[in-house]
Amino acid sequence: MAKLYFNYGAMASGKTIEVIETAYKYNSKNMHAVLAKPRIDTRGNDKVVSRIGMERETDFTIGKNETFIEHLKKFDNITCLIVDEAQFLTRIQVLELFYLAKRLNLPVICYGLKVNFRGELFEGSKALLEFADTLNELVAICSCGRKARFNARKVNNQYVYEGDVVVIGADEAYEPMCGNCFVDKVLLQHSKDFQIFEKNKIKVLQK
Repeated sequence: MAKLYFNYGAMASGKTIEVIETAYKYNSKNMHAVLAKPRIDTRGNDKVVSRIGMERETDFTIGKNETFIEHLKKFDNITCLIVDEAQFLTRIQVLELFYLAKRLNLPVICYGLKVNFRGELFEGSKALLEFADTLNELVAICSCGRKARFNARKVNNQYVYEGDVVVIGADEAYEPMCGNCFVDKVLLQHSKDFQIFEKNKIKVLQK
């Protein structure tokens, strides 16, 4: 039985490069890998585009109220479905991907962010963490050298904790961060809860 895969990581973890490589490997063996992404991701228009300049045309983009089945019926002899920027999918679309893997025996390989700039799960990522058969974390590197798990956002060169969750085409405003740096540079500056934690920590250490 086919599986639903979720490969996730912070920004700059090489997700899109792996998307392009995976599609190429299938197609180079005369197998038909269909590549899709949510239409909300307008970066690159109908292409998936990596930060190092690699790109590949998608077979289709999917809108929020559309189904994968209505797009896939246009193709013949599909070997697998690859979905980039899967964090932007709706929960029902992720459930449909799970259905496709289990009932149509179609392998589905998803790539995307796990959390937004506040450290909160995206709708699509949450559903994928719940339903994917296989989870794989891709590694990004924080400026301190540790593994980055978070995506800090900057506005006017200042880290922010408020604002729209989805901001397309502003990759330069994001910075992959490890947990320690995310606490120091973002949460302690903007989260009242973490500021309280810090005060209580100091009180404990002073005893």
